[in-house]
Amino acid sequence: MQAPQSTFLRPTWAHGGKDMVGTGLGSARLWFTVAEGILTEVFYPRIDIPQIRDLGFIVADDQGFWVELRRLGNYEVRLPKPGVPAVTIIHHHPRFTFTLQICPSQRRDTLMMRYQLDGDQGLRPYALLASRLGGDAQNNLAAVDKRNGRTVLWAEQGPFGLALMAGNVDGSDVWQRCSVGCFGASDGWQDFDQHGRMSWQYDAAGPGVVSLMGELPRQATLALGFATSKESASTLALASLMDDFEKVWDLQCSAWESWLGACKLPALPDDLGKLLSLSATVLKVHQDRTYVGAAVASLAVPWGESSESRGGYHLVWCRDLVETAGALIAMGAFEDARDVLRYLIATQQEDGHWFQNQWLGGEAFWQGIQLDEAAFPVLLAAALRDQDKLAGIPVADMVHRALTFIAREGPTTGQDRWEEDPGINTFTLAIAIAALVEGSTFLDGEACEFALQLADHWNARLDEWTVAKDTTLARQLGVSGYYMRTSPADVLVNEGAHVEHVVIKNREVDPDLPADEQIGTDFLQLVRFGLRRADDPIVLDSLKVVDQLLKTDTPSGPVWHRYNGDGYGEHNDGSPFDGAGRGRGWPLLVGERGHYALLAGEDPLPYIQAMAAMSSAVGMMPEQVWDWKPIPEYRLQPGRPSGSAMPLVWAHSEFIKLCYSRAKGYPVDRPAAAWARYQGKCPDVSHAIWGPLYRPRQISVGEQFSVVLHAPARVHWGSNGWQAVQDSGTSDTGLGVHRVKLPLAGLKAGDTLQFTFYWFDRDCWEGQDYEVQLIDWTRSTT
Repeated sequence: MQAPQSTFLRPTWAHGGKDMVGTGLGSARLWFTVAEGILTEVFYPRIDIPQIRDLGFIVADDQGFWVELRRLGNYEVRLPKPGVPAVTIIHHHPRFTFTLQICPSQRRDTLMMRYQLDGDQGLRPYALLASRLGGDAQNNLAAVDKRNGRTVLWAEQGPFGLALMAGNVDGSDVWQRCSVGCFGASDGWQDFDQHGRMSWQYDAAGPGVVSLMGELPRQATLALGFATSKESASTLALASLMDDFEKVWDLQCSAWESWLGACKLPALPDDLGKLLSLSATVLKVHQDRTYVGAAVASLAVPWGESSESRGGYHLVWCRDLVETAGALIAMGAFEDARDVLRYLIATQQEDGHWFQNQWLGGEAFWQGIQLDEAAFPVLLAAALRDQDKLAGIPVADMVHRALTFIAREGPTTGQDRWEEDPGINTFTLAIAIAALVEGSTFLDGEACEFALQLADHWNARLDEWTVAKDTTLARQLGVSGYYMRTSPADVLVNEGAHVEHVVIKNREVDPDLPADEQIGTDFLQLVRFGLRRADDPIVLDSLKVVDQLLKTDTPSGPVWHRYNGDGYGEHNDGSPFDGAGRGRGWPLLVGERGHYALLAGEDPLPYIQAMAAMSSAVGMMPEQVWDWKPIPEYRLQPGRPSGSAMPLVWAHSEFIKLCYSRAKGYPVDRPAAAWARYQGKCPDVSHAIWGPLYRPRQISVGEQFSVVLHAPARVHWGSNGWQAVQDSGTSDTGLGVHRVKLPLAGLKAGDTLQFTFYWFDRDCWEGQDYEVQLIDWTRSTT
């Protein structure tokens, strides 16, 4: 009988806070998640394709009493050993205890689940599965059927099929009453909600948002198989039921124990050591097997219970991926890190950049451009080379194209690392400068020279671009100045651009703050990468501002917000982020502060401990923690995970790196060449650069002067009102920009230089004159 259709048009995902994530280490291509004590999204055959929303259980007596385990909220999660993703969940209720074990097959695309219901003998379990095949909720078909004489609950959509089968220890079929339905109208949950018992037995449902339900005995094993058709999936599921569950479990445990044993983990107090093992597992779990080297940011969908997003965080961000690779290098997992580099080389765009984020195959998801994401792969190549672990990967072309993009587009970025605003951001600039220095070691000739010159120039100017001084906020907080969150791009051409307003997104109403009243933690990267010292006066003043505006002390320890006015987080009433909200504290920022503490001569152990305390009971690290008053109905407690994405791979990577950095006494991801070149000091430069984007109105007497342009041109120039006019042709720097060095001999303070260009490619003049003035910089700053 066909189940009634529904008009349910907003199918969401499971809760974003995962209890655990896992996969096997064999040939199977399946990943699973657990949240609220039940199985949630399962991914197959790639880590960016979810196939179900969840598979949970109802416990009922067929007399009107029923409980959905997901909503019960009284459960514990156990792992057999630290870091081993074989999960035991125990639900407690006054009338029963329900124990569920979840374990993937190593050889088949099948997830195995063994359960046992203890307590009141009148109770029976019912499995309830929400299909989302191919990440598509709207077009699934579901059926109760027979396959070779055995009952199977299956679903299909496009090229995907799933089959849920059940058996006891002798392999016999144990399904009792079964039904399929459409969400909101004829699904199993609606049946119990309306009747207090299972009364519907539909054998077909969809196309639409479908659900599958079956009555079970008090103890059995389930096999959830995935394939290219429902029939193929049922073959895999049934074959898996013929395996001894204990052997499947033991194979999973031994495979992961062997992998963890090969990781070189530093010594830590016992609880932190367990979390370090789990963090290593989280990194490994999030790697794909089809696109080797690709890893997603999280298997969670942030606030999934209210989100319809097809992408969630199961996408590749170049930045997150390289942050992960840095942790892999620290762990000695060099082949995994090399695979990341190979994947990045394969997905680099022709002009040298990477997409803001992408599906595993390289197709863009969002369309933003972030300068740091063009720089990070260069740092990865250099890090592997410095460890003598590059293993012959040809990186020169990738590095050249990446630096070309950076030289042409920097120092501004289309988006900061939080994917929000354009302008000049200290984190982005630190990554770009380091990439220019590290990348120069793969270049030679003019390209090498120019990369270093540009890096020095940006490093010498970054305080000019990003520091706000003597502002109302500075006077209120008792500091001379501080690094701004993001400077408007106009700061490169207009001296007063610091007071321009920078939009704060994810807010119902933009607070309309000027750039010089917005503060973030991004400047800490300048210290971590050796561009500034930990005791630099502006750094110290910026820390004072950050700690007054962005720091929250929680029962788990201190945590920092991304920037003042941030709206990316739950509302204060605990309701999920819905395009607006209030930003919360980020544990990964605790790790970044710990790296700063290390460079300031402190022991970063308190920061490691704080990150651990902010993790879930099992050890999943969240994107954000709750930093407001307790709200039990949303399970929100101060210093504990919020409802955003958990685990966040970037947070686990930061935790791993901080542990290794503490053991070594310095940041393990510091770029060697940049660290040696700057040693925390702003460089003294003797060469001024005008262009392509930075257009200063003044240069210092005695500096060499270059005009740098995006295309070849003839520079028409003179001095002091177009006297002594000359023409000079540009030359190719080898990094996609063209420059000419203008001789300034004989010019003194107060003199001016005028110039314009004739573009060869367009066969026309620029149509605008430019002017710079020479000043005695020493005298002007005294």
